Amino acid sequence: MPKEQNKETKKMILAVGAEIVHNKGFNNTGIQEVLNRAQVPKGSFYFYFQSKNDFGLQLIDFYAQFIYAKLDEAEALSGVSALDKVHRFFAGFLDLFENNKCRGGCPIGNMAQEMGDLNEEFRERLQAVYACLQARIARLLDQAREEGQLNTDIHTRDLAGFMLNAWQGAILQMKVVKSTVPLQSFEEIVFGCLRASMRLPIGDTNTKEREHG
Repeated sequence: MPKEQNKETKKMILAVGAEIVHNKGFNNTGIQEVLNRAQVPKGSFYFYFQSKNDFGLQLIDFYAQFIYAKLDEAEALSGVSALDKVHRFFAGFLDLFENNKCRGGCPIGNMAQEMGDLNEEFRERLQAVYACLQARIARLLDQAREEGQLNTDIHTRDLAGFMLNAWQGAILQMKVVKSTVPLQSFEEIVFGCLRASMRLPIGDTNTKEREHG
């Protein structure tokens, strides 16, 4: 089989598997189901993947590349501030979630919930994806600080981690209430507070009380 055809076949198996696992979970997805949907013989699966776990690990990379691409798109925006680029990265998933009727959620978050405690290889791969996202968002927040959009004493890596954690929590709630309102609240509160912090110095929480006192 030509090398290019091998590459396309593997990509198709991953794409089909990613959709099924996203909606059903990793453990509830059978290899034969993936192969039937992809119309690929079983022998081909083991040509590309050593085992189902190997398939799952490569699915994590497949999901991660999709998310990284969304961050690439936000970073490439011209005439947009660094803080707005971070905001647009998170906001860009709203349409995807709405189109999927608030089902599925974040595939990386789902995999972390399902496999993070069960398999050390999965946990380490998921941790690496999270660390990469955190570092990339932190770099944008560093730029935002240089642009005067964030207070200079904000620890950008911690802030990036908080954003990702809060976002994942909002996604979980979205799946429960079947509405993107939790994600909209995440955006309004997180980015609203960050922008407001530039108008109200950190630690000066009694300003309004003094103004009305």
